[in-house]
Amino acid sequence: MKVTRSKDFWAGLMFIAFGVGFILVARDYAIGSAVRMGPAYFPTVLGGLLTLLGLAIGGRAFVAAGAAVGRFALRPAILVVLSVVLFALALRPLGLVAATAILIFVGAFGGSEFRWWEVAVLYLVLIVFSVAAFYHGLGLPFQLWPAFVGR
Repeated sequence: MKVTRSKDFWAGLMFIAFGVGFILVARDYAIGSAVRMGPAYFPTVLGGLLTLLGLAIGGRAFVAAGAAVGRFALRPAILVVLSVVLFALALRPLGLVAATAILIFVGAFGGSEFRWWEVAVLYLVLIVFSVAAFYHGLGLPFQLWPAFVGR
């Protein structure tokens, strides 16, 4: 069989991986029943649905016409994962504002076109939303500024 739609193939593979991942993580917990759900019930059901969705989407890649599967882009994948790891490491010592800047700017280098002003506007919009939604709206105990500010 030949893959004819690369986006469907990769999307289906991603859904299957997440679905199987949820099922594997939940296997050590009690599943319960639909009436008395245990801690594994929701992740198992969600994992099953994601796996089925992945099979349906991935199956289209073999029957529908489209572009062939392209080469896996390693640089963007590494930079996006690196930006998330750096965000997690920087959140506590640097605060939400600086850690979000690291997340957005490092992640943006993974794209094929990087324009400073576009990324800066994206950062400003996201930091305003994040502070409003998570800090003020939900009251999450994030530190907004670096730990050394205000001492």
